[in-house]
This record gives sequence, structure tokens and C-alpha cells, in this order.
Amino acid sequence: MEAVQGAGVVVTGAGGGIGAALARRFAAEGARVVVNDLDVDKARAVAEETGGIALPGDASAIVPEARDALGGTVDIWCANAGVGTGGSEAADEDEWERAWDVNVMAHVRAARALLPDWLDRGSGRFVATVSAAGLLTMIGAAPYSVTKHGAYAFAEWLSLTYRHRGIKVHAICPQGVRTDMLDASGSAGDLVLKPTAIEPEDVADALFKGIAEDRFLILPHPEVAGFYQARAADPERWLTTMNRLQRTWEDIR
Repeated sequence: MEAVQGAGVVVTGAGGGIGAALARRFAAEGARVVVNDLDVDKARAVAEETGGIALPGDASAIVPEARDALGGTVDIWCANAGVGTGGSEAADEDEWERAWDVNVMAHVRAARALLPDWLDRGSGRFVATVSAAGLLTMIGAAPYSVTKHGAYAFAEWLSLTYRHRGIKVHAICPQGVRTDMLDASGSAGDLVLKPTAIEPEDVADALFKGIAEDRFLILPHPEVAGFYQARAADPERWLTTMNRLQRTWEDIR
């Protein structure tokens, strides 16, 4: 793929799951890949596997180091690192804060550091791993749902603000993906996400198809488009349906 061949790519949260699948796919397509993860050993393992460069640490703060590692230029930034915080409005303040910091503010900080160079040269690609929860919601996971809405809103804002200046933005919004995060989602994930869960490689396939078609919204589960349309067309009916799902979950947990 011409948009990827030889590009300098950073994938955050790439020690496993969707991030590792993205790193592998970018490397297979001829990109030069920086593999970021908080887990040093996992970052190094994926980097070794893909012929990439391991850059462990906080995804919010690695842009300068990643730029240096790629010879001065980051062409594609995959803001993939995220936390799947469950709970309700009663979740601890630190849980809410961590969800905001990782799921939203890490994207903001990366864009803040990347955009001056990208706007100067008139090109750059920002890929945000959001979630179908950012378009819809997820029962039993208020911090996750709210912050993924924020991540989607920020990606949308980047796209509408800078697309005429050469900046490409993609928001990936899968439902269940067979990762450690899904395994940790508990009975709510078992009810809502596991029945239609896909592999991380399917998410990478969907992204590359979206890049080829120059699409902002990437839906590895195509049925999410219909759910999103139903939510917008008739919010009351959609909320009633989701509340029915909530009650089903309350009965089984």
C-alpha cells in the first residue's frame, strides 16, 4: 500500500491485542514501526518479531523519542493504548482520571506534539483506536463508555478541522475483540461482546481497507453502523432497548 510503504509508524499499546496486530500489519506492508507499550518485555518481543523499534513507556510522552527513532519524521500515529475501566458513576476518582488520561488525553497530547510538523509539510495520519462504545455505549462501564465517546469526538474534531490541510484521521470502532481487555470485561462482556468477538487481525484488516478507501470511520463489525443509525434516529427506542439489556445483565450477574 503506497500510503504505508516506507512510512514511519508508531503504535501505542502494541505489546499485545489490537496494537500488536496493527504493528505486524504495518511492518508486513513495508512500514518502519515503533512499538510502544508500558510493558517493556512485551514491547521488545513485538519489535523483535516485526523488525521494529521498541520504545516502552507512557504513550503520552514518547513523540520526540519516536520521531528520533524514525529518523526525524512520524508519518502515522496509531493511538491504540487504552484502559477498559468498568464501573458506574460510583467508580473511584482515580479510575475516572486514569480513563480520561489514557483514553482521551494521550490522544490530545500526541496530536499536540505531532500536528506542527504535519501541518508544515501538509501530511500526516492519526489513527485512533476508539470502540463501538464511543459510538453507542457499554453497560457496566461508565468510565470506559464516557471516555471512548471523548476519544471519538476528538478524532472527529481533528478530521473536520485539518482534512483540507492534508491530515488523515481514522477512528476504529470495533465491538468485542479477542484480547486480554475482553477477558477482563466480566459478565457484561460475556453477554454483549463475546458472542460476536473477532480477532485482532480482523481489526487490522478493517483499518487497511479504510485507509485504502480514505474513510474516517472504521467499523470492523459492520452491524455497528445500523446500531448507530438507530440510536440517532430514535433515541428513546434505543435507550429502552439498551435498558432491557441492562436488566438482563442485572439478572444474570
